Amino acid sequence: MESVISNMSEENFEESFSQEKFDVFYKCMRCGHETALEELARLPEIKCICGFRVFTKKRPGLVRNVNAI
Repeated sequence: MESVISNMSEENFEESFSQEKFDVFYKCMRCGHETALEELARLPEIKCICGFRVFTKKRPGLVRNVNAI
């Protein structure tokens, strides 16, 4: 019985995790080329087309204002 419950919870977790997928982009520090995470995952090593290996994660240009209490 416990194994059935644990399997059901794992399935629900996997479904919710797959639904929350979003695109993550990385920017090369040398040339500025933007690369998707999926493209970097396909390569045998994390490297830009220019040969540089240092990336920054591209953040959304969102500004949030939070009011103090």
